[in-house]
Amino acid sequence: MRIDVGTAFGGLDEDEVQSVRVEGRLIRADVDAVQHEHRLQVGWEIPVLSLFVPAVAASHPSGERANRFAISRNRERQRVVGEAARPHHVPQAPSEVGSMKIGIIGAGNIGGNLTRRLTALGHDVSVANSRGPQTLTALAEETGATPVAASEAARGAQVVVVTVPLKAVPQLPSGFLGGAVEGAVVIDTGNYYPQQRDGRIAAIEDGLPESRWTEQQIGHPVIKAFNGTYAQDILDNGRPTGSPARQALPVAGDDPAAKQVVRDLIDELGFDTVDAGGLDESWRQQPGTPVYGHQGDADAVAKALAEASPERTAEWRA
Repeated sequence: MRIDVGTAFGGLDEDEVQSVRVEGRLIRADVDAVQHEHRLQVGWEIPVLSLFVPAVAASHPSGERANRFAISRNRERQRVVGEAARPHHVPQAPSEVGSMKIGIIGAGNIGGNLTRRLTALGHDVSVANSRGPQTLTALAEETGATPVAASEAARGAQVVVVTVPLKAVPQLPSGFLGGAVEGAVVIDTGNYYPQQRDGRIAAIEDGLPESRWTEQQIGHPVIKAFNGTYAQDILDNGRPTGSPARQALPVAGDDPAAKQVVRDLIDELGFDTVDAGGLDESWRQQPGTPVYGHQGDADAVAKALAEASPERTAEWRA
């Protein structure tokens, strides 16, 4: 059986060859990226070289490709989950994102598709991976993005997306954010996969939220977003503001202004957002929670966040 791995979640790198546990059972995924795909049937063996096709898996909703519609820049229906995780309306003013300089570190499923969409929207994107800019020629030719070394990806950037495996975060080039503009917003898409990829990270096992750990490693505040989003959804599921049942993404972070930049950008990509609180509350959107992989609207995502438990289940522990 052939399965499209273009639906992988955030934080998965193009170099990964791993296993995945689905509903407690081990699934082999000898492919270029790992996914925790709840629609996989337990026991499927996934052969290498039979997977990586750019089409949407049959089980995923399809729709008008995001680069074929004009997205209204006015935001609507953004929700917030506060300390008690109770969803409620938050009035939002219309926003204009405008063209931004964006650096993307990681060119796997999430990084690659963000590169495609953000360049299509007119942003100036630099993209890097672990293997060097010479390996990104095809993506650059496809999108118009600038392939660079990881140490150069943030140079002049207003927004930097870190979308690499957690185990690779400590190996990011020293001072890689030094060339970013003052006040640059850093988006963390990462997930902790201890059994499947990352090995044991003691601080996270002891309860530190994953993105708080990443923030400590890179020495810069982060906003957590896209970590539970199917990569293919970034291409296929965006809709104009106000569309019925518009898919929503949770966003967590401590800096309200930085969080708003990310929410505005996500709105431009064609999705509603739900404010998931500060970074200490970002465990609500980690792997194994109800919102992880959720494709519902803002109300459904807010409800899923409210139902989350801080207890990490056995399949998501080392």
